[in-house]
Amino acid sequence: MNEITKQLLGLVSDLQDVPQGAYNIREDGACAGRQNSEHIKITPKTDKPGIDIHIDGSTKGEKVYIPACVTHSNVEDLVYNDFYVAAGADVIIVAGCGVHTDGEEESKHNGIHRFFLEKGAHVVYLEKHIGIGSGTGQRIINPQTWAELAEGSYMEMNTTQIKGVDSTSRLTKAKLDKDARMVIREKIMTHGNQLAESAFEVELNGEGSGADLVSHSVARGHSQQTFRSRIIGNTVCTGHSECDAIVMDHGVVHAIPELTANSVDASLIHEAAIGKIAGEQLIKLMTLGLTEKEAESKIIDGFLK
Repeated sequence: MNEITKQLLGLVSDLQDVPQGAYNIREDGACAGRQNSEHIKITPKTDKPGIDIHIDGSTKGEKVYIPACVTHSNVEDLVYNDFYVAAGADVIIVAGCGVHTDGEEESKHNGIHRFFLEKGAHVVYLEKHIGIGSGTGQRIINPQTWAELAEGSYMEMNTTQIKGVDSTSRLTKAKLDKDARMVIREKIMTHGNQLAESAFEVELNGEGSGADLVSHSVARGHSQQTFRSRIIGNTVCTGHSECDAIVMDHGVVHAIPELTANSVDASLIHEAAIGKIAGEQLIKLMTLGLTEKEAESKIIDGFLK
């Protein structure tokens, strides 16, 4: 791994070098390192770029790392990663992408991740996006996540993108069976002329299934964000969608919720709040000795924590 890759690894995950256990490190469209563990096996696909990750039912609290790094301009990376999580498995998946540009050409990473959770499986999926480098080329990241949750399974997605990425379009779709549950937490900050789009669609097909989706975002400069959420309740189920956004400078945020109840027993809720930082919050912190910019930074850090 080169020094840029090591730097990006430290930003998109909790490692800066080769980790223990199972991992697959992708660098500029190629594998820069791969290792299996006793319970997690990673194999390359034969028909397209990407890997298959098989997590057996004996996995308990283990982490698997799958970061992707683009280290220079004029790279277009496309990868397909499929996760097969056996019944009863309990695993933490640490993903994320770092894009570094050093010239005028753009660099792009498109990651398509599919999750297949068997009965009672438990997955925590951590994904962080970062853009760095002194080049003027666009840093573009477009992730897609597709998930199928079997009876009694649980999936938690925590996604973070704080500055640096010029354009992103996220698509997440999930289908839940009986008593399955999905929790999504999204954190985004944009600045300059950056663009960010997030679209979520969750189908609650099994009795007792549930989804909880919360997005916190900050739009600064002339950046624009669009948040779309759609929860479809087809039986006795619960669904909650929430979009909280802070607008600063000339930033723009669009929140577009949609709830569809195809059953009288579907209980679906959406909440949305878009506004500026409250003046009394700034004044309170400034009376403690902070400057206005320091107070703003404190409020934003707490909001995105």
